[in-house]
Amino acid sequence: MSDPVQSTAEVRPPLPPFTRETAIQKVRGAEDGWNSRDPQRVSLAYTPQSVWRNRAEFVTGREAIVGFLARKWARELDYRLIKELWAYTENRIAVRFAYEWHDDSGNWFRSYGNENWEFDEHGLMARRFACINDLPIREADRLYHWPLGRRPDDHPGLSELGL
Repeated sequence: MSDPVQSTAEVRPPLPPFTRETAIQKVRGAEDGWNSRDPQRVSLAYTPQSVWRNRAEFVTGREAIVGFLARKWARELDYRLIKELWAYTENRIAVRFAYEWHDDSGNWFRSYGNENWEFDEHGLMARRFACINDLPIREADRLYHWPLGRRPDDHPGLSELGL
């Protein structure tokens, strides 16, 4: 799925076709980007005309992605995310994820979901489809306690946490 206007200088390794190892690298890279909570940085992992479905919201293009993420992280405070590879093919990756956050009233949630990703030949995500459910949790039930930002390498993943 190539965008003829896209500069070939925009390359985001690892590139398809994916192996298990490179798919895991792509998933961790996405997790690290989202944990930065920097909408501009995150948007650069997507093609200029990337198409998303996130819950019931449809988003197209980097500018819309930046706006979507800015609204998301203004609402979902102290956001921490873990993604895990579920399956992959040549240019597609399926992940499952869970993230914890609280609203401005201090109510905590763990949001669970699945994403399907499709990449162009430059390693940029051209399509992203996300299904997400929010579970209210008590603050005492939180499992993600690392400092905001990248999840430490020694922090358990979803499977290790029983999620």
